[in-house]
Amino acid sequence: MIDRILDKLGIELNDMQQDAMQAVLHTDRDVVVLSPTGSGKTLAYLLPLSQLIDAGDDEPQAVVVTPGRELALQSATVLKNMGSGLRAMACYGGRATMDEHRVMKQVRPQIVFGTPGRLNDHLDKGNLNRYHIRYLVIDEFDKCLEMGFQDEMSRLVKSLPGLRRHFLLSATEAEEIPRFVHMGRVEKIDYRMDEEQVPERVHIYKVESPVKDKLESLGMLLRSLGDQSTIVFLNYRDSVERTNKYLVEQGFSTSFFHGGLEQKEREASLYRFSNGSANILVSTDLASRGLDIPDIDNIIHYHMPESEDGYIHRVGRTARWEAQGRAFFLLGPEEHIPEYVDAEVEEYEIPAVEELPMPAKPKMATLYIGKGKKDKISKGDILGFLCKKGGLNSSEIGKIDVNDRYAYAAIARPKLRSVLNNVKGEKIKGVKTIVEEVR
Repeated sequence: MIDRILDKLGIELNDMQQDAMQAVLHTDRDVVVLSPTGSGKTLAYLLPLSQLIDAGDDEPQAVVVTPGRELALQSATVLKNMGSGLRAMACYGGRATMDEHRVMKQVRPQIVFGTPGRLNDHLDKGNLNRYHIRYLVIDEFDKCLEMGFQDEMSRLVKSLPGLRRHFLLSATEAEEIPRFVHMGRVEKIDYRMDEEQVPERVHIYKVESPVKDKLESLGMLLRSLGDQSTIVFLNYRDSVERTNKYLVEQGFSTSFFHGGLEQKEREASLYRFSNGSANILVSTDLASRGLDIPDIDNIIHYHMPESEDGYIHRVGRTARWEAQGRAFFLLGPEEHIPEYVDAEVEEYEIPAVEELPMPAKPKMATLYIGKGKKDKISKGDILGFLCKKGGLNSSEIGKIDVNDRYAYAAIARPKLRSVLNNVKGEKIKGVKTIVEEVR
């Protein structure tokens, strides 16, 4: 079955994934996997877990805990794309527990992904059969077991009396695994680098701003990078919004992302960045963990990372798998490269302002379509609608994501106006819907 899944996904297992699968399937130990961001840890546990789950049993058998909803959703999507036939759902805050329970009764998930608080809500209400859950996966366990999560995590583990095994994964190691997790004999798989935890494929640069307010220097740096995919990291939500506002006013195509946004806003922001409708994502460190966004060319430390672990996770957003990437430290007059950065740091020279290109425009634009799975709308329906009613060729349509009540579709930016005009008032599967650009 695993060979069939790998053929479907078109990938080969790396050494870490092979070792993880061996440990899960051929020992009875609890397993801890430490491996850099972007190395494929989600598949490292989902592939063997899919072999342990009894496909004929309708009860939940595994719980996967993630620190945030985005990672829960992405991990559930990875399982779906595997085509294992197992049923799963993601549970997280921002929507009614009652609605999730209704879906739970329909789906009968065998694997439940979720955040600690929301999983506890369902266990407290009896929505999940706590006695049937055998496997506990804690993804980004260093984050999930931090002090802010410990009460919820302790309550969660105590609520699962039938646990047989624990699987913990992260790019960085927690100072200690709390006793309440009740780890047994542990098989530890450590693929972190011995001295330097940032891959050699990442080239590190510094850019010096002559003034404390670095926004103008940031704009010049981004102009020099052209249309490359870039994440700008800041430490505070209000700084993210201020920086994003400045960049938009300068003509850049950006998305911004932080924990204070509503779930729908966060989804739209990430979707625009991942499908190429925005070249730049301005974010807190929330975007440094768990998000599966490939092909990020650059990351920029506008604010210095608050810790070495934070630095490793940020830089791990670029140079994923075997790709090359660049990381830039944007330094004010009194700022310095953190001491824990032991890689070679080169000076990056920005051309004179008159030599810089204007902010690059992305090749794609994102459409919001006000119907989704609950309206029996599929990706194929949207593709057909955009071709037949919108006048597009399939080559002019990019990534399509269908949620319960709405959908997003990426289309070629030069076609945006004509498509919006063409589909105005038109029906999709016989139903009128809103179609508008996501900005």
